[in-house]
Amino acid sequence: MPHLEGAKEIHEIPLNPQDTRRDRVAEKSSLPRGDPITASSRPACVGHLRGTMKATQENYREVLEQVCRSIVATESTVVDQSGIFPKKSIDALRGAGLLGAVSAPEVGGLGLGLSGAVTIVERLARDCGSTAMVATMHFSGTAVLEAFATGAVRRAVATGEHLSTLAFSEAGTRSHFWAPSGTATREDNSVVLDANKSFVTSAAQATAYVWSSRPVEAEGISTLWLVPSNMEGLAVKGPFDGLGLRGNDSSPVVADKVRVPLSAMLGTDGGGFNAMLQIVLPTFCMCSAAGSVGLMQAAVERTVAHANGTIYDHTRSSLAELPTIRNYIARMKILTDSAHTLLLDTVAAVESQRSDAVLRVLESKAAAGEAATQVLDLAMRVCGGAAFRKEVGVERYFRDARAAGVMGPTTDILYDFIGKAVCGMELFS
Repeated sequence: MPHLEGAKEIHEIPLNPQDTRRDRVAEKSSLPRGDPITASSRPACVGHLRGTMKATQENYREVLEQVCRSIVATESTVVDQSGIFPKKSIDALRGAGLLGAVSAPEVGGLGLGLSGAVTIVERLARDCGSTAMVATMHFSGTAVLEAFATGAVRRAVATGEHLSTLAFSEAGTRSHFWAPSGTATREDNSVVLDANKSFVTSAAQATAYVWSSRPVEAEGISTLWLVPSNMEGLAVKGPFDGLGLRGNDSSPVVADKVRVPLSAMLGTDGGGFNAMLQIVLPTFCMCSAAGSVGLMQAAVERTVAHANGTIYDHTRSSLAELPTIRNYIARMKILTDSAHTLLLDTVAAVESQRSDAVLRVLESKAAAGEAATQVLDLAMRVCGGAAFRKEVGVERYFRDARAAGVMGPTTDILYDFIGKAVCGMELFS
């Protein structure tokens, strides 16, 4: 990994996910009876929102719950089985005003900050991991746009008209998302972008990409751009057909001589790395952790329902009456609550600008991602052969939980960063 000029020790890195505006370049089948997930996801009017409730800072949790019960839960099975984008769920979030959760009130957003984004993603993941992943990338992109984009773009995001995402990962640098190999070449007052992006969530659905490239002229490791998804020269390379998160539309995107104006630059030339570190990293890591926590919460509830609802004919006792089963469920619950507690502490650390905030951000994603694979392994073990069938609902979470560990920054890279931080070393050196 190349040495980065100005690299700092972990306690010196400021985090500004949403509260500081920066200068812009141009100012330019059914589960067992009593299952809590099924019960909470069976609204009076399945597949339709009741009423026209709009989210506010005061009622957004209630509105979110209504969206999840009425739309997200009912759409999750077909999204997973068919591998289709969760359009109805995203439309419902848009209609309820929840896509503007991290946008500032001055542009029509809810101004909920990181804590609101984490709450929304966690709740979505309990019903649909794909929808949670789309929201994670939208909020991560929004955080950048709130810092650097024009008022018009920010207002479009706040109203939900603009669905954002990140286009960072590349085939050549893989999970080292902070070091793009794609280029930006200046031609008069325009810039020509060429790149091979390997995984872009909402690739065929996003309004525009928060795009990374090498700097145009300045020193530094990267520059960020706002690139509309309908630009000539952009190509989404095929639908996503993955193991888990099957509806998140995470496809390769190739840029072949894509021409954008210089005013499309987000921040300063060469300033992309700092924006990734200070803005994107906390938002993405914490929302990713929230998604993992939501998957674990759903797995615990479904596993408990299966254990309580499975009765042996010859003893008339339930699976839950076996001490070994309760042991496994206890381990699932402890892992889930531990990851959740760390995530909540991370939110508090970032919002209060504690000295350990960056360390907590790294720990939250690593801990939640690792715990999720363990919890879902245990869920499959407890539910046994029934877990391999769709109706128990565990195997989808089992597949979805695998994504966090391999999504940059991967769990192994996070362990390295955390180890460096604990040893007093520079993270990027």
